[in-house]
Amino acid sequence: MQESLGRKPSRRRAVNLTVREDILDEAKTLKLNTSKAAEAGIARAVKEARAQEWLEQNRAALQAHNDRTAQKGPALKPLWASD
Repeated sequence: MQESLGRKPSRRRAVNLTVREDILDEAKTLKLNTSKAAEAGIARAVKEARAQEWLEQNRAALQAHNDRTAQKGPALKPLWASD
């Protein structure tokens, strides 16, 4: 799943996880690879946390850009826009 994080795959490491029994039972019934499913879930959580972190770090710049655009219009006028 490291590929989805924009990096080359790294080695895998054995870990212990605590998972709700009903979810684990259903995953086994469906013959899901629980290691890959857990990895995919963790990768998705990391991606979402990184996106949230980026948004928080750049919130002021984004707001300043939006305020400037609201006051003065876009910095560049699209070619298709009429005068």
